[in-house]
Amino acid sequence: MPRTVPEFNEFVLFSEVENETLDARTIQRDTRGKPVDYITCLVRNREVQLKAEERTRQLWLSRLIDQYGYSPSRIAVEYPITFGRDTSKRADIVVFDADRPNVPYIIIEVKQVKYKDGKEQLRSYAHATGAPLAVWSDGVLAEVWHRKNPNYFMPIHELPRADQTIEQVVDQPWTIQTLIDLEDERVKEGKFARSLRDLIEDMEDEVLANAGVDVFEEVFKLIFTKLFDEMSSHRRGTALRFRNQNTAAQLKVSIQNLFDDAKRKWPGVFLEDDRIRLSPDHLQVCVGSLEEWKLFNSNLDVIDDAFEYLVSKSSKGEKGQYFTPRWVIDMCVKMMNPHESETVVDTACGSAGFTVHSMFHVWRQIIRDMGKGESHLFTMDEKPARCVDYVRENVFAIDFDEKSVRVSRCLNLIAGDGETNVLHLNTLDWTKWDETAKQDEWLDTYGDGWRRLRKLRDNPRQQDYRNFAFDVLMANPPFAGDIKQSDMLSPYDLAHKKDGKLERSVARDLLFIERNLDFLRPGGRMAVVLPQGRFNNSSDQRLREFIMERCRILAVVGLHPNTFKPHTGTKTSVLFVQKWNDNAKDGPLCPRTEDYDIFFATQQLESVDNSGRKVYRKNPDGTFMRDAHGHFVVAHDLFNHDGLTQDGIAETFQEFARKEQLSFFRIAPSTKAA
Repeated sequence: MPRTVPEFNEFVLFSEVENETLDARTIQRDTRGKPVDYITCLVRNREVQLKAEERTRQLWLSRLIDQYGYSPSRIAVEYPITFGRDTSKRADIVVFDADRPNVPYIIIEVKQVKYKDGKEQLRSYAHATGAPLAVWSDGVLAEVWHRKNPNYFMPIHELPRADQTIEQVVDQPWTIQTLIDLEDERVKEGKFARSLRDLIEDMEDEVLANAGVDVFEEVFKLIFTKLFDEMSSHRRGTALRFRNQNTAAQLKVSIQNLFDDAKRKWPGVFLEDDRIRLSPDHLQVCVGSLEEWKLFNSNLDVIDDAFEYLVSKSSKGEKGQYFTPRWVIDMCVKMMNPHESETVVDTACGSAGFTVHSMFHVWRQIIRDMGKGESHLFTMDEKPARCVDYVRENVFAIDFDEKSVRVSRCLNLIAGDGETNVLHLNTLDWTKWDETAKQDEWLDTYGDGWRRLRKLRDNPRQQDYRNFAFDVLMANPPFAGDIKQSDMLSPYDLAHKKDGKLERSVARDLLFIERNLDFLRPGGRMAVVLPQGRFNNSSDQRLREFIMERCRILAVVGLHPNTFKPHTGTKTSVLFVQKWNDNAKDGPLCPRTEDYDIFFATQQLESVDNSGRKVYRKNPDGTFMRDAHGHFVVAHDLFNHDGLTQDGIAETFQEFARKEQLSFFRIAPSTKAA
């Protein structure tokens, strides 16, 4: 039978029985003619004088051993606490971790000092040792805290017994609703502006910089694990497991098991034998920092910002590509209007924003077609078979940066309910794809998506990967850097001068334009982010002629100059085109004509300030606007945000498209059986 442990209350800390038992062990000795109380310490096994503070300590030792079941071998008194070179401080009682016998688990201070002073001293001791539990007691009162992270001590009602974990006594299990409630509390306190990226930067500065690990890898593992935990908890109705409420050693085992479960659910992002390499203590701080933050929202932009920060530090920014803001992606998707029957590809996918938002766009069509409603936890909800089939067969993404591909696969697997066709390939160097595909390790990870991609070639019987038959392509290709390798340049028309000679070097984004058009079937359409200069520099006249020869220019939308800050202040625009097509058998009709209207627009409202921080919409009463999913609305004039803002550029273009009778605004949504 488990022992009955009294909860602390502020009136009677130690029972009459506990005091009588202590008195029975007390002996008196004559000291200088006066009787003085002594007792044999239960831990030190020697007599000590029983002053007021020592009496409280001995009562605590007795309770720890007799009621809580801690072995005296796990307990120390007057334990030295080290602050730099100072070892003069002593903790009254320390209980050591069962799994790591030299690491403090509980620190108890019994000094007769003011509560505030005692609490601060106890906090400093817990910080210095990493102990997850701390108790202040003066013999009459007691306060118990659970150290969640360096900045947060949570009061709890009792200590765990030796046969319990912290988790069993801390509080009620957490669910997704708990995270929503915590988010709401932060909003009321005005803390909404703190982002996941801010948390990661803090963790990097305070913990990870000295952890001796690859920051990208370990933070990626934690985000991957927490996303799995949130989705599993929501769908199964179970408690969240990504919690810091046990010892560091117990937590390491728990989070590793959760990470292993996530790898089995979403394969191909990490190796089967990958493990979390953070030490138990470093992991405990990181989990404590992340546990209160809900990563899932209506469009996954919470984690996108964090991933951009991680990837850009290593490789992405050096290649001149930055993840496209979600509001720009949403505008492109609304203007390109992909349907369930159509294929979509992003040839420079970054964090897969275009493909993920295409999924969301089509899923909403499917859910409406099935007569169902959209919940406020849209990204976490289990999807109908039609939604999963759409992702598996129709949505593709490619990138040449290995870290970006893993991020993209992660988000596509999560958003796509376990399906993804994100491939690690060099889009521009397609003549070497067969060499890559012969590698067993690559094929193990990307084989399914590779086989599906091959079926979408313009002529699947040929072994050539130049021409594909995609319906929709949306991309933000890298701006920086020139391609100089002649073997890469030779297949491209834009890499040859008018006299047929090969250029010495060609800007990467120019080659992407030609390559992207090769991905599209006749009548296929493209949205691509380009430097503003491509639209008006005299030196790019040939590029514009190249595009107009092959496509109808549908629209050009100028983005706000701050769009990609703080990474770059380069002015950018989005080009929207549709390949000419006069034959309905080949694809959507886009009859060639010499004279047609083009839609032009420019974003006026800044969504990001000069420092790169998002700008949020406000309600008339001055509070920040939140949508039906509970998330803040970024300021822009690109589209109407769920009826909360005015119609924007996307809606105006849709009117233009219907007036022009563009094919993709006349396609009826699929009515496949559910």
